[in-house]
Parts: sequence; C-alpha cells; structure tokens
Amino acid sequence: MQKLNSACFCISLPDGALKRALKLELAAPEVFDLIEQRCPHLFSAQPVFVSHSQQMRMAAVIQAIERVVALPTFRAQILQGAPEIVRQAMAQNPVAAVAVNGVFFGYDFHLHEEKIGLIEVNTNAGGALLNALLARAQHACCAVMDDIVHTQAKVQEFEQAIVIMFQHEWTLAQMAKSKSIEPTDPNHSASGTLRTIAIVDEHPEAQYLYPEFLLFQQLFQRHGINAIIAAPEQLSWRDEGLWCADQRIDLVYNRLTDFYLEDANAEALRQAYLAQAVVLTPNPFLHALYADKRNLVIWSDPQQLQQLGVDTETQACLLANIPRTETVQLQHAERLWAQRRQLFFKPNAGYGGRAAYRGDKLTKRVWEEILAGDYIAQEIISPGERVSGSPEMPAQMKFDIRQYTYQGAVQWTAARMYQGQTTNFRTPGGGFAPVYTIDDTDLFGNPQKMAALMA
Repeated sequence: MQKLNSACFCISLPDGALKRALKLELAAPEVFDLIEQRCPHLFSAQPVFVSHSQQMRMAAVIQAIERVVALPTFRAQILQGAPEIVRQAMAQNPVAAVAVNGVFFGYDFHLHEEKIGLIEVNTNAGGALLNALLARAQHACCAVMDDIVHTQAKVQEFEQAIVIMFQHEWTLAQMAKSKSIEPTDPNHSASGTLRTIAIVDEHPEAQYLYPEFLLFQQLFQRHGINAIIAAPEQLSWRDEGLWCADQRIDLVYNRLTDFYLEDANAEALRQAYLAQAVVLTPNPFLHALYADKRNLVIWSDPQQLQQLGVDTETQACLLANIPRTETVQLQHAERLWAQRRQLFFKPNAGYGGRAAYRGDKLTKRVWEEILAGDYIAQEIISPGERVSGSPEMPAQMKFDIRQYTYQGAVQWTAARMYQGQTTNFRTPGGGFAPVYTIDDTDLFGNPQKMAALMA
C-alpha cells in the first residue's frame, strides 16, 4: 500500500465532475457554489489505497468494540460515571433509553505501513453524504481502475441505506414505546410514519459542513420525508412534543457537539429527549457508551478488559489495534512529560482535533493547561502518508481512515488527507478522499496490475 500511496498520481476527480454531479444528478447547483466559496479544499482529487486485509482488521476492531459495549458489566461501569442526563434517561425508561442504535458512527483509524490503530470513535461523524457525492463524481483514470472505483449503483444503494437507517431508528423507538415486543426486532413494522426530521446544529448555516446539511435535506425530501435545518434555540417544547415554529418534529438528526445537551439553548431538546417525545439520534447515552474518550483507556487496558469479563479473542483484537491510552493525572505528570514524544494528548470532551497536541510539540505553558484539564494521553501511531499533486510537484500528505458504521456494520469508508497535526480541510490537495481497496492477491501475486496502478 505504501508504494501505491507514494507512487500513484491518478486523478479520480476531474475538473468539473463535482459540479456536473450536483447540477445534473442532484439538481443542487447552489450546494456546489457553497462548497466552492466556503470550503474549496473539502475534496481531494486523488484516492487513498488500502488493502483488503487492512479493511478486514478495521472491521474486526469495530465488531470487538460492539461486543464489549454490549456487556452489562461495561454498561454498568459507564452508567456509574455518566452525566446526569444519561442516568436520568435510564432511570425513567431503560427500554426506550437504549432503543436506538445511533446514526453515522465514525471509527477513525491511522494506518502506518501494515499496522492499524483506532484513534477515536465519533457518534456524530460528519461527511458521509459528502463522500457519497464525491463518489458520484469519481471517474476511473485508467482501465485497471474500472473494478475499483465506486459505481453509481453502489452510491445510490448507500444513499438508500441512509434513508432506511433513519426510518429504522424511528421504528425502533416506536417499538420500545409500545413495549409490546422486543425493541431490537428490525422486522417489526411499528405504527406511525416518520414525517419530519430536524437536522440540528449550532448556527447551522455557519457550519463548515453546512453543504452536507442541504444534501441531507434534499435526500430526505426525495424520499417523502419533510426535513428542516435548525439551531437548538429554534426548537420549543410544548403540547408534549418538540416543535420548530409550527412543525412538530418526529426525529432529530443530532449534529451538536454539546453531546450531553448541557447548554441553555438545548433545553427544549433536552426536555423532549427525556420525555421520549422525540427520537434523538445519536443521543447522550450512545455518546457515553462509544465516544467518551476515556473508553479508549478501558479498551486498551488488559486488566480492565479482564475485569469486565471480555473474552480472550476480543481482548487480543483490541489490545493489538488500539494504542495504549491513559487519563492524564497529576501523580503521573513527571512520567508523562518524560514520555511525551511518544504520546498524543486529547481533551476528553474535545472534538475535531481542537486543543489536541502531539507531545513533541508541547510547551510548558500548554502542559500546565493539560494537567489542569480533563485529558487523555494516547500512544502515537503515525497516520498514513499519501503523495499528492504530480510527479513534477509532489506534496507530502497525511491521511486517516474513517469507517462510517451502523449497528456495527461498515457502511462506507473514506479518507481525510491533510497536513499539520490533525485533519483540517484547509490544505490544498487535501480533504475527503475516496478509498480504493486493493485485493491482497493483487498486491503480492499480480505484478502487472500493480505496475499499471503505479504507472
């Protein structure tokens, strides 16, 4: 893979392809204008290559985490230290609190040579529909790429799966409310219809990924579901329901980074969630189970995994593929400072790389802030490397891999190319990139195909 990522200068996103996809296929030229004006480095013109075996190992890590999260011992431990809103939701109606699965989980991996490392889990991972748009605009740059580039049929299948996923979340919640059957039966057709979805985020029109909100709105509307884009303060709790102006909301697609609805402007959403008057996906309980960064401490600690009763095979998978992580504590400050060059420091409540630091870049002032804050320290696994541009003007880029999942199954794989410490969508030549999976037999047993790919 390293050879392909350093020697292939194929262009899979030709000039004008994105505009044509938005204008002709999706009838959304205004979204292209927004992307061009606001986020010109949102998409990379070149793909990232991974091997089939790497894909399988990433999927195995995701399944291993799902098995741990399902354990009553793990859930009890998380619930004990969870914020009040999580414990309150569980106390009021434990069946309804755990009914939904949460849409668009994002498992972010670093790939260094043949090694993989899970660096974090997100429960409101952005970019899935943007990557579907990117795939619509992809073109095979040579004949050997024909069986690797995503087909239009696959893109349409993914978009259909997105709609089905939201409808399934709605159905699961209705089944849990009825209490007449098991809430995890996906074959049951609950009474009622999903009519209105609210896509909710702080100042949504100012968000960098606002173009994706518009794409979601259009996707839902094409499938007969009313969709609105709203800020949390635009919602109101009245008549035992959640409203936006005169529209009653059935389901909220939650893009807030106020994960536990603690801000005052989220009060209406908080009330509706606790009253089970709206389907909130993802929700605070799911964030505590999956995306709280302290969970990485548990998943990478053999002693804690053993105490939770995790089976040997699952332990081996997690310990081999999740960099060792620990909470930053004052009593370990001297040791952590001495080891800082091998560590990456992240705030537990952080997101999007904010206030995250490589240890070798730390100043004493920042170190004092870390010690005073709520941080984890994770062993560094280097990100993948991709050479972009052209052979005449190559540019060295880093990349991570994001696996979008639902119910533990991978729906779509994307890469994020960047320069600097973390992903930023500000680097020329960087941004979301398609991931092309190469069969391991081609890597080791088909030199002609490999030569063609690198030509």
